Amino acid sequence: MSDKTLTRMDLAEAVFRDVGLSRHESAQLVESVLEHISDALVRGEQVKISSFGTFSLRDKNERIGRNPKTGEEVPITPRRVLSFRPSHLMKDRVAAGNKG
Repeated sequence: MSDKTLTRMDLAEAVFRDVGLSRHESAQLVESVLEHISDALVRGEQVKISSFGTFSLRDKNERIGRNPKTGEEVPITPRRVLSFRPSHLMKDRVAAGNKG
């Protein structure tokens, strides 16, 4: 499977083709949806899109590292990680597309 980065422009183009909005309106719609998802994640909410999947933001555990100059053990602050878990319908659709 090859890697593909899906950009905002790609999403806006898909909305333009499939929905029939102008390119500008399509871009605004995509941006609004992404901002809505981001805002919910920042508030600590889990974002579920029916038949598509779940986006969630989680904190990774704090780890201990070493300062390279002094060799002293120091805590490494946890990072926030965005994860996506596809729904069964999405997994089945992707699996069916890969077979054909």
